[in-house]
Amino acid sequence: QVQLVESGGGLVQAGGSLRLSCAASGSIFGINAMGWYRQAPGKQRELVVAITSGGSTNYADSVKGRFTISRDNAKNTLYLQMNSLKPEDTAVYYCNGDIQYYYSGSYFRSMEFWGQGTQVTVSS
Repeated sequence: QVQLVESGGGLVQAGGSLRLSCAASGSIFGINAMGWYRQAPGKQRELVVAITSGGSTNYADSVKGRFTISRDNAKNTLYLQMNSLKPEDTAVYYCNGDIQYYYSGSYFRSMEFWGQGTQVTVSS
C-alpha cells in the first residue's frame, strides 16, 4: 500500500530550529492534502499545519510566523521547517496525507494515511 515515514525530530534548545521530513512511498497515484499534527503528553492530537496539492496552507495560530510547511510533489515528500522553537512545541509530530493509491491493476482509491511519528523535544 502506502507508507509515510517521518524523520528529523530530536532534542533542541529553546530558540533553535529543526526540519522534519515525511516521505511517502508505495503504489501512489496522487497525493491531495497533507499535514503535520502533534500530540503532547496528556493532550489530544492537534493540527499544526496543512497544505493542499495546490500549495494553499492553513497554520495553527500557535505556530504562525515560526513554522513553514512545504512539499516536493516530484519526490512525494513533505517538510516542516520549525524555527524559534519553544518548550510548548514539545510533542510527537505526525505526518498525515490524503493519498490516492493503486489497489488492483489500474484501479485506485483514496485513503488517509499516518506516519509513525517523530519526537520533538524543546528544552528551556
